[in-house]
Amino acid sequence: MKSHGSRSRRMPSEPLARSVATGAAAAPLHQDPHAASSSKARLQTAIGREVRFHRKRHGLTATDLASTAEISPSMLSKIENGTISATLAKLQSLSRALGIPLSSLMRCSEDEGRAAFIKAGGGVPVERRGSHGGHLYQLLSSSDASVGDTAVQPYLITIADRTGPFPLCQEKGMKFVYVLEGGFVYRHGSTLYRLLPGDSLFFDADCLHGPESFLDLPVQFLSIHSSSTLPGNTS
Repeated sequence: MKSHGSRSRRMPSEPLARSVATGAAAAPLHQDPHAASSSKARLQTAIGREVRFHRKRHGLTATDLASTAEISPSMLSKIENGTISATLAKLQSLSRALGIPLSSLMRCSEDEGRAAFIKAGGGVPVERRGSHGGHLYQLLSSSDASVGDTAVQPYLITIADRTGPFPLCQEKGMKFVYVLEGGFVYRHGSTLYRLLPGDSLFFDADCLHGPESFLDLPVQFLSIHSSSTLPGNTS
């Protein structure tokens, strides 16, 4: 006669065992099947953008660079457009032909990218043409803030008094002005704009521009200039 103890040790039935095993294997860690291909595509695009930027910076045509790097023009076109993953050997040939380190082609390929964090009051004081006591320019980025062939310079400008004329300027690119405090009349070409806190102006910077007169001091405003080359003056 079998004891009650032996019946209590009876193994679970096969369906139950199968369901337990299946349940244990049914919760794998989540993985994104597109993550690897997406990261690779971003890397290709970033490298292509850097190759094109340095080629244009040197004034080279695609045919010139392809010939010097000893690759076909069609291959160079695919690399610059990010449609192909270039081998290390080809990237080394391109970096030598461009006279730059290989790491320069990888500069913008990191997912994190570049960033400049400026604490309140931590902008870099900059002397500008025609500025003087009572006119404070603070650069809110690194001096080499650029992406590809576009340079960007954001300034926080504070004008505390009316001493002396405020310089007007002309420069290549586009400019954005946003008033934080005070008020002034801003000239763009032959048009005058009355700007108060919260008002903004976006314009072609190659037209003569700058504050014409002041309505309420002190005046504080953001001036952001974007161009293909670093600007010579900001107002």
